[in-house]
Amino acid sequence: MALGPRLDIRQSQSLVMTPQLQQAIKLLALSNLEIEAFVAAELEKNPLLETGGDDTLPLADGIDRVEDRPALAAETGSADDLIAQGLGAADSPLDVDHGASTFIDDGPADRMTGAGGGMDMGPGGGSYAEDAPDFDSFAAPAASLHEHLMDQARAALSGMDLVIATQLIGQIDEAGYLEANLLQTAHALGVPLHDVERVLGVIHGFDPTGVGARSLSECLALQAKEADRYDPCMARLLANLDLLAKGALPHLRRICGVDEEDMADMIAELRAYDPKPGLRFSQSSAAPVTPDLFVRPTREGWAIEINSATLPRLLINRSYYVELASGPQNRTSKAWLADCLASANWLVKALDQRQKTIIKVASEILKQQEAFFREGVAHLKPLTLRAVADAIGMHESTVSRVTSNKYLACPRGLYELKYFFTSGVSATGGDGAVSAEAVKSHIKALIGAEDPQAILSDDTLVDLLRAKGMDIARRTVAKYREAMGIGSSVQRRRQKALKGKAA
Repeated sequence: MALGPRLDIRQSQSLVMTPQLQQAIKLLALSNLEIEAFVAAELEKNPLLETGGDDTLPLADGIDRVEDRPALAAETGSADDLIAQGLGAADSPLDVDHGASTFIDDGPADRMTGAGGGMDMGPGGGSYAEDAPDFDSFAAPAASLHEHLMDQARAALSGMDLVIATQLIGQIDEAGYLEANLLQTAHALGVPLHDVERVLGVIHGFDPTGVGARSLSECLALQAKEADRYDPCMARLLANLDLLAKGALPHLRRICGVDEEDMADMIAELRAYDPKPGLRFSQSSAAPVTPDLFVRPTREGWAIEINSATLPRLLINRSYYVELASGPQNRTSKAWLADCLASANWLVKALDQRQKTIIKVASEILKQQEAFFREGVAHLKPLTLRAVADAIGMHESTVSRVTSNKYLACPRGLYELKYFFTSGVSATGGDGAVSAEAVKSHIKALIGAEDPQAILSDDTLVDLLRAKGMDIARRTVAKYREAMGIGSSVQRRRQKALKGKAA
């Protein structure tokens, strides 16, 4: 066989994802609010895209809504061929069943103008207009803990004392505790240690009471002094908080030299104090979660709808396209205009396919977990992504993208779609499995109803759960209990004993 260069022609097949298909898959994993930001960016780049208003209003001349056009034949070619022909709407970027009924946004969410989307739960069924003033935006920002302390320091101190106070206040964490080493601070500022201690004593008198403390016992002692309850007995109690945490009340009574009644009063006094006084000035606020889906019961069953309040109505202005196309153009401008039309067609189609896919996945979740929506978390069943994917004829990765970062609102509350996918434990009767969330719900209910005089051990919980048809091991009960932040039987016995003493 001769060695040398030569040319060969080979035919092969490979799966290639076009940029448009990658974009469509990316859209699946985005929430409605992220989609809104993505569409806003596309509106700035593409002059052929516009946002529409109410569906009841007549469309402007030349503006075409994608759902108003007749369906195009899917066999016209590949994605790239369709885009080149301006027929990007005919391709199927996702594994969506085109035989299914077309999703139409004609539910309550489409007719509501409230900020929360569909299903107005307010009294009287009223809703707020989208352009209503946001009165929260007029509120002045709350002062931070450091600003609040510095205002007091400027009023009480001056000169070098104010410099020391500024240094100390800058090292107070958000809970109100001082993290600085006083000796190091004195060396850094070149001042005597007693001056730093004296300024710290002034800070201890600032509002909120207990700020600037270096330990929990010092924080509570400052508040006890403010309430004029800091006597030798209280001082000994604060010096032995570890014994109080362990519930060693007889030992504490001997150390403090008090009887049971006085000890109960002292514990009740401690419970009234704030262990983290600085947190009341915390500016961090929990961001509200906007649901992507609404589920509500109807006479015929269950209704599922997309929260259209967070989704802009995307339109293609074809009259503007015709106007631009009929004007003078060179090769570059003509290619740019064709690319804008193809991109707009594809984006509208991808968003439509995204809605259909989300509805399809949510419908199957509702079908699988209908007992949860009717009866509660105790009836939640084990469910996997593969089970949903096989039922609706999609790939498991597609279901995973659909359920990520999306929330469902129903009469029982607001849940992430991932919440409905949970592992399970075997049932004692051999008739299937029980969801891990359902087991946690039963454990929480049993512990919440336990008698303070008869605390349930993990072994007792195992027996009670097996009586309910849940075959679960003791270590699993302990794992679920710790995951919910519930202490052991010994810890709960001590906590309830302390609560009884304080009461």
